[in-house]
Amino acid sequence: MRWRTSVGTLLAAALLAVAVPTAASATTGGRGGGPGAWEPAPQEPFEQPAGARCDFAVRVQPVVDEVRKLVISEYPDGSPRRELYTGALINDVTNLETGASTKVDASGTSLVEYGTDGSMTWYVTGPVLFGFRENGGTLPRGIWVIDGVYVVEFSPTLEKTVTMVHGTTHDVCTDLD
Repeated sequence: MRWRTSVGTLLAAALLAVAVPTAASATTGGRGGGPGAWEPAPQEPFEQPAGARCDFAVRVQPVVDEVRKLVISEYPDGSPRRELYTGALINDVTNLETGASTKVDASGTSLVEYGTDGSMTWYVTGPVLFGFRENGGTLPRGIWVIDGVYVVEFSPTLEKTVTMVHGTTHDVCTDLD
């Protein structure tokens, strides 16, 4: 199937880029080095009110965050066109009403392509945590761990379309009821 081959080829290239640093990444430290410079990509903690993602208010806070990104290509204005994200990311997801909490592994590897219209396409292997609002995409409202090999397309209004090649989905809200 041509589509699966294309996704597989992109994911293989992304994983190769993670495993084999380029000469530029070895000689350039931090941002400002343009394409080829690895840099930290920390996730900020965030909260959602009751009803936004879960039936209750929720907080997502990283407890392990070793995510880094590599700019692969840029648009003429210097904004990223393609970036690669990888590294350990473990989040505490907490029900703010009951205090119930669970740890979630979101340590997947993603190749992200940015459209000039505000859209994005993520080509992913492994687990990543995604929030879905009501009528916000192909999964119901919730905080979802999507794991496997898949693509997530974000429209300019941030509606998400998940195309699963192989994997699983799990709504973390159900662990915190």
